Amino acid sequence: MLRVLMFLVPLALVIFAFIDCLNTPEDEVKHLPKIAWVFIILLFWIVGPIVWLVAGKNRQLAAGGGTPSEWHRGHRAQYVAPDDNPEFLKSLAQENKKDEQLLKNWEADLRRREEELRRKEHGEEPKDG
Repeated sequence: MLRVLMFLVPLALVIFAFIDCLNTPEDEVKHLPKIAWVFIILLFWIVGPIVWLVAGKNRQLAAGGGTPSEWHRGHRAQYVAPDDNPEFLKSLAQENKKDEQLLKNWEADLRRREEELRRKEHGEEPKDG
């Protein structure tokens, strides 16, 4: 079990650092180009990821002094779900009005056609009978 952990822990560290490096914007990478950090992380198993986590990326608190999650709670730039977006809800209401009008037109057309069929049936019945 200990042998497995001695392999899995560094592997998890490499995977985490690799993904973190790939997701980091180029302007937040320190000291070396991003591609160099990727090679360092992948080639130097334990040392590379640790060096990346310690010195490879700007790690600062968000503006306002709190953690990023605290900062984002008060400054939501995007809507999480469509039903939180008032513009989306307004567009749904407009689409709904269009659909209702289309349905009313179809119903009126159906009533007109049914009435025409009734007139034809009543007009043709005495001839047959």
